[in-house]
Amino acid sequence: MRDGIRALLSLNNDIEILGEAETGQEAIKKASELSPDVIIMDIAMPDMDGIEATRRIMKENPKAKVLILSQYNAPEYILSAIKAGSTGFVPKRALGSELVTAIRSVNRGESFLHPSAASAVIKDYRSRAEDGDSFDQLTSREREILKLIAEGRTSQEIGEKLFISLKTVTGHRNKLMNKLGLHNRTELIKYAVRKGLLSLDN
Repeated sequence: MRDGIRALLSLNNDIEILGEAETGQEAIKKASELSPDVIIMDIAMPDMDGIEATRRIMKENPKAKVLILSQYNAPEYILSAIKAGSTGFVPKRALGSELVTAIRSVNRGESFLHPSAASAVIKDYRSRAEDGDSFDQLTSREREILKLIAEGRTSQEIGEKLFISLKTVTGHRNKLMNKLGLHNRTELIKYAVRKGLLSLDN
């Protein structure tokens, strides 16, 4: 992978490669020794992932410019990279010209988010926003029942705990699923965890 990047970048007169690193630890050391204008960082590396390496590099030198190049294009990776201090994110499947554009943008002090990465982040944001809107529609009783369902309680147990009939519990559960656009108990549990109603440690 590094050979391919080196060959690609060598075609551009305004880009000079100062060094390379195989591991996260080595990347931190080289960044400190060479003080490059732009650091191209992979997420998956031996001994330390690129996000943690980026975090340590930024702690040592807040002015460093790190461009993440990764095969992972999931929102959690992109957001973690941004939180660590990176100023750019490009998936490995991107065209070579896009990587060069990203390097130049980051070097100018701009942020660069590849279109596919931006789409993933926007989609994730919209999903969270829709979750929030749907949750706001729930009554306090429906939220209570959602939490109990997520805890593994049966409809009978929920009815006994809340002193309501089994038919009423079923009615609330059906309204819950309709409002949230969910179809079964498993989806309800996942939603409850996402909303912080239930800890994964429970």
